[in-house]
Amino acid sequence: MNPAETVWSLLKRSMVNFLATDLDDLAGMIKHRLKVIQHHPGVIDGCLAPTGLTLTTAITN
Repeated sequence: MNPAETVWSLLKRSMVNFLATDLDDLAGMIKHRLKVIQHHPGVIDGCLAPTGLTLTTAITN
């Protein structure tokens, strides 16, 4: 499974009762929800878990 599919799944679930008045309204909501996901590392880890991938930071000297 692609981790992006899990992120989109989270987005779609958060949009269940959302009624956009126009395209800008929809784009704003999507950007807001992506920022919420971005600021919760546990959610990102949860999206990666089914794939076996992890986020690591390379340290160089």
